[in-house]
Amino acid sequence: MDDRVISGHSTQDGEYELKLRPSRLQEYIGQDDLKEKLSIFIQASLARHEALDHVLLYGPPGLGKTTLAHIIANELGVSIRYTSGPAIERPGDLASILTNIDEREVLFIDEIHRLSRSVEEVLYSAMEDFALDLVLGKGPAARSVRLDLPHFTLIGATTRPGLLASPLRDRFGVLLHLDFYQAEELSLIIHRSAKVLGISIESEAANEIARRSRGTPRVANRLLKRIRDYAQVRASGHVTYMIAMEALDLLDVDRYGLDQVDRRLLLSIAERYQGGPVGLETLAAVVGEESGTIEDVVEPYLLQQGFLQRTPRGRVLTLRAYQHLGIPVAPGFFDGPSSDR
Repeated sequence: MDDRVISGHSTQDGEYELKLRPSRLQEYIGQDDLKEKLSIFIQASLARHEALDHVLLYGPPGLGKTTLAHIIANELGVSIRYTSGPAIERPGDLASILTNIDEREVLFIDEIHRLSRSVEEVLYSAMEDFALDLVLGKGPAARSVRLDLPHFTLIGATTRPGLLASPLRDRFGVLLHLDFYQAEELSLIIHRSAKVLGISIESEAANEIARRSRGTPRVANRLLKRIRDYAQVRASGHVTYMIAMEALDLLDVDRYGLDQVDRRLLLSIAERYQGGPVGLETLAAVVGEESGTIEDVVEPYLLQQGFLQRTPRGRVLTLRAYQHLGIPVAPGFFDGPSSDR
């Protein structure tokens, strides 16, 4: 699933993404409300010479959570330590990181919702009291030791905030939600990325790529890279509107940014279940993907674009999905919030 060109998840091409990443808040395109809040919080913490309050960044993959974490560290003038929830397997792993952190430094934990409960419990006192409670020894000889920690800033990133335990979520002072981008903002990002990579691109081509990028900067940059390859081999290297259209057709990304996986899911609901409702587990078995993958990776964009609806009884197609797929509407179909589906 992550190999899809329109996937918002990071790939092994980390050096490419790092090259395109802005380093300052003023260079970051989009998310204007979020940037305004962050700017105020950062300026206030700098004026008081204090560590920034703990920050939780949440939203679909590919919208810039990791980029924002690095920007926050740069704006604060401190270094950043990077890790992820699955990498911290035991409380001792977290203790090792925290005991080596410096004053006002940033600790970034990606996929923070995947921390184990035992690790979370160690994190509670570290976030709230800037102290580490450790148990040394076993049995009757065991004793509890509290180590003081420097005041640091924890930045957590997650695509599934609902999976965070309430005590952990409540310890974040700043909660910021990243929304999907508008096509105009993505076009600006594409022009900036093209300039960084030395790609010559027409405005119409950038606009077309932006429209098919699913509201996600990572997808926009990935499409730009693939179209650059196509232009280099099939044309002079200059990305025109026609070259972009040919490359996007070759990549099988349609005018709404849907690929084969999206269309297969929508067609399965339309043809096998007369437009729904159909349960998530059933749908996962039909399309051959894990239910979590469908819920976290495929569905968010389809819901945001109005191709799909979630109801208490399952997933239901909308009239827009039928129109886009070019298939007849199922008998008895009613597209509206008062549907008895």
